[in-house]
Amino acid sequence: MRIAIASDHAAVDLKAVLREYLIGAGHEVADLGPETADRVDYPDYGYKLASVVADGTVQFGVALCGSGIGISMAVNRDPACRCALVGEPLSAALAREHNDANVIAMGARLTGEDMAKACLDAFFSTEFGGGRHAGRVEKLSNPSF
Repeated sequence: MRIAIASDHAAVDLKAVLREYLIGAGHEVADLGPETADRVDYPDYGYKLASVVADGTVQFGVALCGSGIGISMAVNRDPACRCALVGEPLSAALAREHNDANVIAMGARLTGEDMAKACLDAFFSTEFGGGRHAGRVEKLSNPSF
């Protein structure tokens, strides 16, 4: 799979660990930054990640910040992105199965390395279930309000 990963300064260390983990699992990984722990703004990196997911450069994205909340909000500004903030594997799997999530978000201050890896494993090994979920997912990208 082609996967992009991005973070803010609070999650740069977790990003490095997860990037290497994904590469070790055989994925092609684009690291969108940042490269250091110097202060940056999570929306900038969330928007950059959303852009490459939306345009098809990558199939999936991994978004990280201190809590995971801010960067997930930034990614979800793009209607082509369905970013799910998760903290354990069941939520990661359900985000794929029920919501066809194409970006997973986690908080580096809340999720340890082993749990983050378990979330990635669940997310990337789960297929979208389709069926009754398909119409709901369509509404996420094409709201009618």
